[in-house]
Amino acid sequence: MSRADKAESLFRQGYNCAQSVVMAFSDLTGLGEAESARLASSFGGGLGRLREVCGTVSGMAIVAGILYGYDDPKVPGASGAHYALVQSLAGKFRVETGSIICRELLGDKSKVTSNPEPRTAEYYKKRPCPELVRLATEILEKEISERNA
Repeated sequence: MSRADKAESLFRQGYNCAQSVVMAFSDLTGLGEAESARLASSFGGGLGRLREVCGTVSGMAIVAGILYGYDDPKVPGASGAHYALVQSLAGKFRVETGSIICRELLGDKSKVTSNPEPRTAEYYKKRPCPELVRLATEILEKEISERNA
């Protein structure tokens, strides 16, 4: 099963978009699936369902931080190099989708609430989320592959 397949499967099992992306890379991050799910749980629905930055983009950033982030603020250029990576990942997503903003991707003009909709067949018909989870996973996997080449 590819990472994109795994991420989509996780989303269809009920995990949020950010969780699905982060959990698909658990073998590389060193985090178990439960830890990955907790770490990314706040980022679903565009940050706590606020419909801001798409959770899949946040999931890419979380994994990028674990794998390539900096931990010493005194290292010259470390933050800039990492931010450039995150901007590149988000930019690739934006090129494919037109936006990195959840509400724009969903065409959602409804009131922000904290209660997610039930995951029914109708839910999946009207939402691009499974495809966005796949796309973000593929973008990040390609980046990791190119860095490891």
